[in-house]
Amino acid sequence: MNLRLNRRTLDLAFIKTVPVMAGYIVLGMGFGILLSGKGYGPFWAFLMSTMIYAGSMQYVGVGLIAGGASLLSTFLTTLIVNARHLFYSISMIDLYSDAGRKKPYMIFALTDETYSLLCDGQVPEDTDPQTYRFLVSLLNQIYWILGSVAGSFLGAVLPFDTTGIDFSMTALFVATFVEQWTAQKDHLSALTGVTASVLSLCLFGPDRFLIPAMLMITAALLLVNFVRERRDR
Repeated sequence: MNLRLNRRTLDLAFIKTVPVMAGYIVLGMGFGILLSGKGYGPFWAFLMSTMIYAGSMQYVGVGLIAGGASLLSTFLTTLIVNARHLFYSISMIDLYSDAGRKKPYMIFALTDETYSLLCDGQVPEDTDPQTYRFLVSLLNQIYWILGSVAGSFLGAVLPFDTTGIDFSMTALFVATFVEQWTAQKDHLSALTGVTASVLSLCLFGPDRFLIPAMLMITAALLLVNFVRERRDR
């Protein structure tokens, strides 16, 4: 019974992650090609996708590695690029509270796309919620690893012009946003994010807008949640 249940959970997790698979394999290949163009082979693609597993930061990391960036520069860049995780992961605390031994990996594997699939807290009936979330997280990383390693091999044997290839992460973020917009009836969170991002971009410029935007979004959503709780009392 447990075997059948786990197989069903795996099947459902796979179905849930098919859109991410399509994006991650292509984007992972882009990363692998870009990395190969800087002289780093499949082993490095596998290692970075296994140990770092942060799509946008991996793209940025290619330039840092190739340019010989210092540890301090790498630390600050990583902090800025991945600062958003500090904000949206807060909403997953309750969902992951009883994950047990799966919890450390699930925290590590919480990418933007995995978050978009799991943030609503809904899981298929007759499945263990934490096993389902674990499998969704694991499958997404497997897709990314496969894509990055395949891209590294392709980049080593075929000539590629890598100009503009790092824009693929932006394209995935846009696709994820559109999917969430069409799936949700309440667009307040999405509109808050867009408004705060545009405002921060105008005030702080393209190199410094990310953290202010995240702070604005967090403050606005906390205020909205507070108002709703007071209204519902």
